[in-house]
Amino acid sequence: MNASDRLAPRLTRRAALAAGAAAFLVPRLASGDGPSMIISGGPIYTGVGAGRAEAVAVIGDRIAFVGSLEDARRAAPGARAIDLGGATALPGFVDSHVHLTGVGMREMTLNLEGTASVPDLQSRLRAWAARNPTGIINGGGWIETHWPEHRFPTRDDLDAVVSDRPVYLQRSDGHAGVINSKALEVLGIGPSTPSPSGGEILKDARGRPTGLFVDNAQKMLAAVILRPDRATKREALRRADRLYASRGWTGVHFMSVDQTDIEVLREMARASALGLRADAYMDPSGAAEVLSTGPSVDASGRVRLRGIKLYADGALGSRGAALLAPYSDKPGWTGLLVTPHDRMVELMAKAKAVNAQVAVHAIGDRGNRLALDAMAEVLGAGHTDRRWRIEHAQIISPQDIPRFAAMGVTASMQPSHAIGDLYFAPSRLGDERLKGAYAWRTLIESGALVCAGTDAPVEKGDPRIEFYGAVYRHALNGFAAPDWGLNEAVSRSQALAMLTLSAAKAVGRESDLGTLEVGKRADLTAFSKNLMTVEPPEILKATPTLTMTAGQITHQV
Repeated sequence: MNASDRLAPRLTRRAALAAGAAAFLVPRLASGDGPSMIISGGPIYTGVGAGRAEAVAVIGDRIAFVGSLEDARRAAPGARAIDLGGATALPGFVDSHVHLTGVGMREMTLNLEGTASVPDLQSRLRAWAARNPTGIINGGGWIETHWPEHRFPTRDDLDAVVSDRPVYLQRSDGHAGVINSKALEVLGIGPSTPSPSGGEILKDARGRPTGLFVDNAQKMLAAVILRPDRATKREALRRADRLYASRGWTGVHFMSVDQTDIEVLREMARASALGLRADAYMDPSGAAEVLSTGPSVDASGRVRLRGIKLYADGALGSRGAALLAPYSDKPGWTGLLVTPHDRMVELMAKAKAVNAQVAVHAIGDRGNRLALDAMAEVLGAGHTDRRWRIEHAQIISPQDIPRFAAMGVTASMQPSHAIGDLYFAPSRLGDERLKGAYAWRTLIESGALVCAGTDAPVEKGDPRIEFYGAVYRHALNGFAAPDWGLNEAVSRSQALAMLTLSAAKAVGRESDLGTLEVGKRADLTAFSKNLMTVEPPEILKATPTLTMTAGQITHQV
C-alpha cells in the first residue's frame, strides 16, 4: 500500500465540501508521501454543486485541501506552486466512450476525417498511395452526409485512383466500409454473394456489389484489413495517450478492447508510461479473462478491466441502427440486429455471474428496447446497482426512456453525435421519432445517469466539442435547424457532471473521482477560457492548459 492509499481513509471521512462552504486542512504528511503542489491563479470549479475555490493543494496523488490560497499554503507548506495564469480549473474530464487504439491508429493510417466530397476522398487516397507505393491501403474517417454527391463512395470511385492493390476505407462510425474492385477480387465476392446475418453488402440495380459493406458484412473483409501487431498497438496507444492528455482528458472508458490492448496498457502502466486512467470493456471475441475472473485492477491503479461491450445494432448514418418502424428514407428497411438475442443474454449471464459490467451499443429505438429487454431478462426489471450501460442511446421510444432510471441503466452518450447526425437524422427518422433522439435532458430529468464521451475515432475526441454540443446543440459552425431539439441541451453544470462525476459513477468510482474534494484522487483539467461562463462559440476556442491525473501533470502549457 502506498502513502496516498494510507491517507485515503482519513481524508475520505472528512466532510465533503458543500457548495462554496468551508474547506478542511489535513495533517502535513511525512517525507516520502509524494510531492506536493498548490494550484491557484484562476477560477476553480469543484464540481460539488456550484462550489468554487481559490486553491487546491495536492499531496502525492490525492487532494489534500480545497479552499483559500492562504489555507492551502498551511496545508501543504513548501509545496510547488502551479499558477493557472487566469485559466479555469475543473475536475478531470473523462471520455466515457472511446476506442483508444483506433485514436492512435488514425494518426498512423490514411486519415479521412473532414473529407468534403468524393473528389476530396480520391485526392487524399491518391496522395497516400504515392507516399506508400506498395501493400494494402487502409484508412478511415469519411462521412458522406455533408458531401455534395449525397451518396456513399463506391468501388468505382476507388478504382479510378488505385486499381492494382486492395483498398479498404472505413466510414467514420466504424459500421460501414468501402473497398475497391481489387479487394473484391481477392475476397472472391461477387453478385451472387449473399449478405450475412446482421450485415449488408450493398449492390447496385444490376446486382453488382458497390463496394460498401455494412456492420457484420465487414467481417467478410478480414483479408484486406490490416491487423496491427503488438508493437504497432503499443505505438498507437502511446500516441493516443499523449494526444488525449494534450486535449485535457484525464481518463477514458476504453471500449471494444482485445487482449493485446489490455496487456499493452498494463505494460505501459508498469513502466509509468501511461498518463490516462483507463476503464476497459472487452470485445466478446477476446473477453475470456473478464468473463472468467471478473473485474480487476493493475498494480498502478491506472488500468481497470471492467466488463464486456456488446452490440445490439448498427449505426444510423449507414442505416444499420435497428428501428421499430422502417426508415423514413428507405421504406421497408428497419436496420440490422448485430447480436442475436440468445447470444446477448448468454454473454450477459456470464458477466453477471462474475460481477462484470455490461455495456451494449444500441442506437435505434428497437436496438435500445431489445438491449433493455435483454438486461431485464438477466437482471430482472427492477433497479440494480450493477451499473450496466447502454452506449449511445441515440434514438429511444418515449415509453422506454423511464426504464433507464427504473433499472439503474446508465446512458453513455456522445453530444458530438447529435450535432453531426442531426443534419441527416430528420430524413432517416421523420419528425415523430426525433422526439426521442439524443434526449440528454429528458433522460437526466427522468432520473437516469447520463455520462458523456466521444466515440473517437468516430468523432474527433475533443472535450471542448462535447461540452459545446451538450450545452448548445448547434453544429460547430453555429447552425441549428428548427427540428434539432434545442430543448434537449443541458445546463453547464449538467454538462460538467456528464464529463466528470457521472463518468465516475458509471464505473462505480464516485467516492474517489469526479469532483475536486479532499481525499479524492487529484485529477484536474484546466482551460484558457471559462467553459462555465463564456458564450458557446468561445468554448471551442479554449486551449487546454493543464492536465493532471493522480497528481501527475501529463500536459501543461
